[in-house]
Amino acid sequence: MKGHMKMRRAEFIVLSACTMALTALGIDIMLPAFAQLREHFGLSHDSTETSKIISFFFMGQVAQIIFGVLSDRYGRLAILRIGFPLYIIGGIAAAFGPDLRIMLAARFVAGVGASAVFMTTIAGVRDRFVGDQMARIMSLIFTIFLFTPVLAPFLGVAILSIASWKMVFLTPPLFAVIVFIWSLRLEESLPREQRISLDWSIIGGSIRKVVTHRTFLRYTGITTLLFTALSSYVASSEHIIGDIYGRPKLFPWIFGGMGLVMSMCSLLNSRLSIKYGARRSIKGLLSVYAVIGSALLLCTFMAGDPPDMRLFFAGVTLMMAINLAVEPNSSALALEPMGDVAGVASSVYGTVFFFIGATLGSVISQSMRNGVFPLAMGFFILGLIAVLLVFTDQRSVVPGRSLPKS
Repeated sequence: MKGHMKMRRAEFIVLSACTMALTALGIDIMLPAFAQLREHFGLSHDSTETSKIISFFFMGQVAQIIFGVLSDRYGRLAILRIGFPLYIIGGIAAAFGPDLRIMLAARFVAGVGASAVFMTTIAGVRDRFVGDQMARIMSLIFTIFLFTPVLAPFLGVAILSIASWKMVFLTPPLFAVIVFIWSLRLEESLPREQRISLDWSIIGGSIRKVVTHRTFLRYTGITTLLFTALSSYVASSEHIIGDIYGRPKLFPWIFGGMGLVMSMCSLLNSRLSIKYGARRSIKGLLSVYAVIGSALLLCTFMAGDPPDMRLFFAGVTLMMAINLAVEPNSSALALEPMGDVAGVASSVYGTVFFFIGATLGSVISQSMRNGVFPLAMGFFILGLIAVLLVFTDQRSVVPGRSLPKS
């Protein structure tokens, strides 16, 4: 571990997991409250307008690229301490917004704050740890972080049993206040002598180099396609379970169970990528993804819309789990050739897949009123394009050089 830090390693790991969990908590805890929210705003029970509450939060991640550059110039703590207030103010404003438009604007602000907190947390880990030590620390952080989507819906349901949807919306900013105060124990991880100057011509040149690189575009495109599928499902999951299938009480169990399977698949991928390498792993995983997507579309078309609930959620759970397993591989392959512009490339990568994926996912989730056919069709098309992208990568392996292991 580099540099001096007041807190012990275990405390740093738990704090980092809590700061990253704010992103997931800002989404997953409020999904059970959407039925009350539709009633509050006078929307019909089958309205898909509430899905925008998730989409606009995701879209706030567009600020990642700005925060990435600024954190390299002014340090991690300066940006972290901008992110927390934005997240807290946006969260409180969303809870008390008089109409849906103001709520969506507030959710976007909260998403911008979440992007600053999430990005600086990862950068802080990278500053403090190197190589295998960093990989181990990140795996421990993600182990804690992945419990958020499992537990958050149950917490949302518990709060709804004693309070209104507003209290559910206020829980993430209230938790953020506690984590913000806790984070004041952190010391800066980027020394002044390692900070860059804000030369916008150099930054612009780096961005151009990144966005014109074919390999970067190919694998960023794959991540964006899969995030489109993930965001469209997450934004509409409460509507699918509660309204289309008419089983609202099952929502936290299905959503939480899906989170468990996703975390297990993430562990499986760490073994696959070590054994087979990132490129072979991603080809195999995406092939399975496309087959399941095709089968789900066929079942929806042949058996009626919506198809059998168990069949539908088995297929979606497997595809969401594969989604989580593919991302480390696609990010490693996208960033592998970036070399000296890796920092800018990481910011562009995160901005592109979050913003474009959330925007496209919103289109899919908005089109689901009485059935799941738009989602099944979306999974099929997105999976097919992703498979075409990965199998048309004709780069040869450089002799004596191993592929990146995620």
